[in-house]
Amino acid sequence: SPPEEVEEASEPTKRDRSHLESTLKLNEEKPADDFSGVLQRLRKIYHSSIKPLEQSYRYNELRQHEITDGEITSKPMVLFLGPWSVGKSSMINYLLGLDDTPYQLYTGAEPTTSEFTVIMHGPKLKTIEGIVMAADSSRSFSPLEKFGQNFLEKLIGIEVPHKLLERVTFVDTPGIIENRKQQERGYPFNDVCQWFIDRADLIFVVFDPTKLDVGLELEMLFRQLKGRESQIRIILNKADSLATQELMRVYGALFWSLAPLINVTEPPRVYVSSFWPHEYHPDTHKDLFLKEEISLLEDLNQVIENRMENKIAFIRQHAIRVRIHALLVDRYLQTYKDKMTFFSDGELVFRDIVEDPDKFFIFKSILAKTNVSKFDLPNREAYKDFFGINPITSFKLLSQQCSYMGGCFLEKIEKAITRELPDLLGSIGLGKKPNVLSCDITGCGETPKNRYKKP
Repeated sequence: SPPEEVEEASEPTKRDRSHLESTLKLNEEKPADDFSGVLQRLRKIYHSSIKPLEQSYRYNELRQHEITDGEITSKPMVLFLGPWSVGKSSMINYLLGLDDTPYQLYTGAEPTTSEFTVIMHGPKLKTIEGIVMAADSSRSFSPLEKFGQNFLEKLIGIEVPHKLLERVTFVDTPGIIENRKQQERGYPFNDVCQWFIDRADLIFVVFDPTKLDVGLELEMLFRQLKGRESQIRIILNKADSLATQELMRVYGALFWSLAPLINVTEPPRVYVSSFWPHEYHPDTHKDLFLKEEISLLEDLNQVIENRMENKIAFIRQHAIRVRIHALLVDRYLQTYKDKMTFFSDGELVFRDIVEDPDKFFIFKSILAKTNVSKFDLPNREAYKDFFGINPITSFKLLSQQCSYMGGCFLEKIEKAITRELPDLLGSIGLGKKPNVLSCDITGCGETPKNRYKKP
């Protein structure tokens, strides 16, 4: 390109982007793998073997997690979380090359993003109102309606014709402002965050090294990330704004303040770099920052390439939870029926069971009988609320949920967990012929263990 005019010299120079295009394979013409057949089988297994039990025992009221067809077919989702003004929107602009284009997300020093912004693929640039997104059942956002109109006004979709978005969707969130109260947002911010966290394939928690205050709202957020550790990546952004020694200190301080919030044996991966288009400051560790950026891009690419395996594993994990919930409700109901006599007051009998399930070995009996991991058991407090809304008498025993043609609900979900979903997983590119399974991967036919979760 011709040399710039002299006045323009003060403009920061832009960094070369070729590593972005090569790592994310943006220039490859090969069509994306077509998984439509696998998705159809996945939907069929979900609707015939998992959903009947889910509905019969109202699992959705316990976990607030309904799986829609839109969710089964949706692309992987990358969620950006973190305090305000740490560079979340700038990072999205940079990854998609949106800077200085009409598409770019607003960025600035003050809290600029007040909405949840979903950046997805579309033939031409277009903004979609949250109310429209929630009304469209083919998108996976229709369940967001339950957070109310106030929230839908804070939800916005942007369609951008970008190659990367054909394979992944980005979600930018409002920055966490430590001294702000929940009520001031006008909608349940934490619940909405939880909804996105539950569905994200990769969660980038972004920090600015110059302001590391871990306050209550951030602590709350990390509490919500429990159980999702393998999806979390921590990003120390704007790393070239500090001298090396200073950066080392900040890195230590960040771990120090996060340690009590993330109790896992293996700490999450931290990337230290500056994710924006401008050249790194001179006299900083440019090589290190570039290497870190490339490994983050490889991470992102991995999620895209494993999307189908992740989807099947996600549905299988959901099925395992639904099965445990059904076994528990069945056990509560059985205990209730055993305790009832002709003269008992049903309300009182059941209150006794709900108040102290351990007295009746409800949770212990599930663990003893069914090879369920104690880490997968739901919180017993949750069942007090659950039965507060759903009277025990409105459920049927598992042994009664069978039909001559359709078979038994419990057997069907167990078959899905131990055979159908692992077979489906085996049919997609474990480099083998369909259905020739390695038992390492699926534990052929044995009682379900979640082998997909990283240890």
